[in-house]
Amino acid sequence: MKTTLKNIRLVATDLDGTFLKSDHTISANNLEALHRLGSNNITRVAATGRNLRKVKDVLSAETPFDFIVYSSGAGIFDWKTQKQVYFQNIGKQSVRKLIDTFIGKNLNFHAFFPAPENHLHWYHRGGETCEEFERYFAFNNHFATELIPLSFPETELCQFLVIIPEVENQFQQLKSEIEAVCPEIRVIRSSSPITKGYIWIEIFHRSVSKGNGVKYICKLLNINQEETLGLGNDYNDFDLLEFTGHSFLTENSPAEIKHLYPNVPSNENDAFAKAIQPIVG
Repeated sequence: MKTTLKNIRLVATDLDGTFLKSDHTISANNLEALHRLGSNNITRVAATGRNLRKVKDVLSAETPFDFIVYSSGAGIFDWKTQKQVYFQNIGKQSVRKLIDTFIGKNLNFHAFFPAPENHLHWYHRGGETCEEFERYFAFNNHFATELIPLSFPETELCQFLVIIPEVENQFQQLKSEIEAVCPEIRVIRSSSPITKGYIWIEIFHRSVSKGNGVKYICKLLNINQEETLGLGNDYNDFDLLEFTGHSFLTENSPAEIKHLYPNVPSNENDAFAKAIQPIVG
């Protein structure tokens, strides 16, 4: 028999476009919902594509989460103790193969330092100018270093980010080509949080996913999968929603995926508070 919402012991939510409003603030109702979950001894997890430094841009130390699954599951951070719990990077040999492949294809990409320092990154401009790449670079250039192939160090990396126009067949072909380079990695698709009309292709170690991050926490706390609830709004939340026993998408999710899970109101209308209301009454 499936666990009811009254038996939930862990709630995991994406941040951008889900828990946070579009201006990256937290609504009073969502904040109150977090407190109510805590009062009921329910573990609260933020599962986000943001790196840890960017998480701290939108969550204060007092925001009542228990764990942060950051960089789509590349790392887990205990928010109460402010200590690292887990991280997983891409191995050195795979890093070299991927860099050579991306440069050979003249792609615009970023290569991120090993977690947990993965707010730092190298950048490479490809053969075609990409406005979205330049916008991302403008936001993050104080953490960026130009990638010089001949002097690039032998190192693990947390992830790669390749930015392309939102052309479905181009994405599918590139995804297949990247996955064929080495078996250690996986490709995650995300809609650009900066500008519509672009796809962010994120490459991680194959074990990295929001769902696996939450699974790790469940094992740590002896929580059953059926006792979890997940909330997201985009393609990169699928791994989370496939793991959680009860899963929801927000009203502001892309139209082509909204039918896959039950819907709750948009991130501008307290999606998180509405989703957990049956849990805490």
